[in-house]
This record gives sequence, C-alpha cells and structure tokens, in this order.
Amino acid sequence: MTHEGMRAYPETRRIGNKDVTLRYMRPEDQSGILAFARAMPEHDLLFLRRDITLDSEVQAWVKDIAEGTITTVLAETGGAIVGYATIHRDSLRWSSHVAELRVMIAPAMRGKGLGRVLTQEAFAIALSQGIEKMMAQMTLDQKGAIATFEGIGFRPEALLRDHVKDRQGVKHDLLVLSHEVANFEAQRAAYGVAEAFGA
Repeated sequence: MTHEGMRAYPETRRIGNKDVTLRYMRPEDQSGILAFARAMPEHDLLFLRRDITLDSEVQAWVKDIAEGTITTVLAETGGAIVGYATIHRDSLRWSSHVAELRVMIAPAMRGKGLGRVLTQEAFAIALSQGIEKMMAQMTLDQKGAIATFEGIGFRPEALLRDHVKDRQGVKHDLLVLSHEVANFEAQRAAYGVAEAFGA
C-alpha cells in the first residue's frame, strides 16, 4: 500500500499527558478501529459515510485505502486507537479537486488538542495531493466539533434540514462546512503550519 503525499510516520507527539503516535491506517487495524468505533457515543457516528461499528464496513474502508481514494491517519496511545483523520477524495472527474475531511476523537482525548493535530496532518497531506477544497459534515447539535472546525478556518456552506436519521428514527439537521485549501497554503507559506492554524 502506498500513500500519496507521504508523511514521515510513525511520529510520536505529547498530547495532554500522553504520548500519542500518529501513523497511517493499515489492514491489520480493523479490530482496533472496531473497538474504537463501538466505544464512541452513538450520536458521534451519525454523520459518517459508513457504519464503522460493522466489520464489513471497516473492510470496505481498508479496501478504499488500498485503492487510494481514502487516506487515514490514526492516533494511538497505549496500544489503543484514540482518534483518526480521514481524507476522502471525490472520485468524480469534475470534483476531483475536492476532498471530505472526517475527524473522530475518543471522548477521553477531547479538549487536549488531538483534533487540531490530526487536522493539521490531514491538511498537509491534502496539500501534497493537490486538493483545493476540503469539506466537513456534522449534525447541527455537535457544537464542540463545529467550533473546532470553524476555529481552523472552515465556514458553513449549507444546512440540510432533517438530513440525518438516528437509530431511534429522530431526524437531525446536517451542517456542511468548507475550507479553501489554497488559502491555507498561502498562510502556511507565509507563516508556517502552526500559525496558519492559529496555534
């Protein structure tokens, strides 16, 4: 398996009071991803493209990585996955410059800066892949996630009413945010990655 825009992983960072290792997702991570997903609050899984609590869906994810349509960076500590960032490139020719960013953090690791670190890594990879626009989706009531994404330059682009239905049949609004990667690249060139993210 090769990774376009290869980063020098694995890399260990001190986040909160833990050493967290960043690395690319591999086929042998399926059981770790399942354990991570099944421990997440159900509401956090609503906006995902696939139900990653299912083995078959994680297998499909691994296949997409092998085919190059998805790049996933995992965060791991103590042998357990505690977060990930995924760049999902659009396969349509007329929107191949667009990618969707999904970041998921274990509840115990939230508020410590891991989401920002994973997003920085995802942006660096997206830039090297020639991505021009990043999209993110979340339900409107995920205020913490929205604030995090807006804090790094994402802006609301669309609100889809009653677009997501949970397992109890309750409908939720879906917020679509976007970020022009070219603007980030200009800031990165002028100031560096940390300053481009307001770190």
